Amino acid sequence: MRFAPAPLCLALLGALSTSFAHAADLAWVDPAVASVNQQVIDLRHTIHQHPELGNMEVKTAKLVADHLKALGIEVRTQVGKTGVVGVLKGGKPGPVVALRADMDALPVKEMTGLPFASSAMGVRLGKSVPVMHACGHDTHTAMLLGAARVLAEHREQVAGTVVFLFQPAEEGAADVDDFQTDTLVGAQAMIRDGALESPKVEAIFAVHVMAGYPTGHLYYKAGTVLNSSDGFRITIKGQQTHGSAPWSGIDPIVASEGIISGLQTLVSRRIDLTKGMGVISVGTINGGSAGNIIPETVELTGTIRTNDASIRETILQKMPPLVNGIASAYETQADLLLVNHAPVTTNHPQLTEAMVPALELAAPGKVERLDASLSPSEDFSFYAQKVPGLFVFLGATPEGQDMQKAPNNHSPYFTADDATLATGVKAHVQFVMNYPGKLAGVL
Repeated sequence: MRFAPAPLCLALLGALSTSFAHAADLAWVDPAVASVNQQVIDLRHTIHQHPELGNMEVKTAKLVADHLKALGIEVRTQVGKTGVVGVLKGGKPGPVVALRADMDALPVKEMTGLPFASSAMGVRLGKSVPVMHACGHDTHTAMLLGAARVLAEHREQVAGTVVFLFQPAEEGAADVDDFQTDTLVGAQAMIRDGALESPKVEAIFAVHVMAGYPTGHLYYKAGTVLNSSDGFRITIKGQQTHGSAPWSGIDPIVASEGIISGLQTLVSRRIDLTKGMGVISVGTINGGSAGNIIPETVELTGTIRTNDASIRETILQKMPPLVNGIASAYETQADLLLVNHAPVTTNHPQLTEAMVPALELAAPGKVERLDASLSPSEDFSFYAQKVPGLFVFLGATPEGQDMQKAPNNHSPYFTADDATLATGVKAHVQFVMNYPGKLAGVL
């Protein structure tokens, strides 16, 4: 069943479509993007071969800052710890828009066999781990650097100001425990350090490569586009005893089984599934040291994902009494820690529709509207809570391959096709050159 939009939304969309239905098809964009393509590919290979974990992107940040400075772009470093902000003032008056790329890699051992594959090691929470750009952040950084060069070399054509945000720790920080609640990282740290201020940003855009979608194709959706993300850790305390006499102790392992099963009823029985979806997954279970000893404690950790703010709120409110109640029924004690990682990523509806013609210029005939939101999460959502945002996806698997068999983002076999980078550069440029601008009071 389809519901008609509210009259106000219809009026706003009508105004936007009338004013901005035809994006500016600037003849210089395609040749300018082509001229920087090889440099973008080379940058991508360099960054990929030398990945750094979240909050450790020192060399990557220096590479970014050096390139921006060489283009005559004003640069601020150490934003959000290792982030870089570049500010380009155009030759014409106009709005302030931001383009965001993330720089961090993942603690994954690369298995792609690429000639520029990573063999790097890093330190995460005191432990040595392999490091790989398994989510395409190397491509994001390289594409935004390419767009910065194109826009800087044509700054007289730019109306307004462009803020380039090169963000650390989108995947989390290597020096901050996932359950440490008193430290801001990633987008939140960038915002805290004024990334959207001085100059004050009016709208923000980002592009994310996705495996399993064809190279050079762009995908978008108004409204909810990615899930929220919250983490939990549950410590269940019982009383240790011999495995042959469970009645002489209190078994936290049996209690943990009851809690794991009970958590699923929050989704199946407590949330309004007409509004969207929710997932609660337990990822680790740790407890015990021998098969014939019932341990004193068991620890569970997991993740919560939703595509609706009210569903998220319901789960977060109802989880504590459920966990404590089940633990009490087994005569155990439970300590629950909830950590909020990212809200639902929401594309501003009017901004999204206004920018579709710009997407078509970036990828003619290869722009598709997503039917549903995707399951991953992104801390771009924090920027989009502050200013209108648009987060789009760029296919990164060659069209001749079986999309169903392409290794997903975060796989040790994940790859992104170099041929898709030019489309990403062009999308960033078209965002800037075709942003409506005069939307105060509408957005």
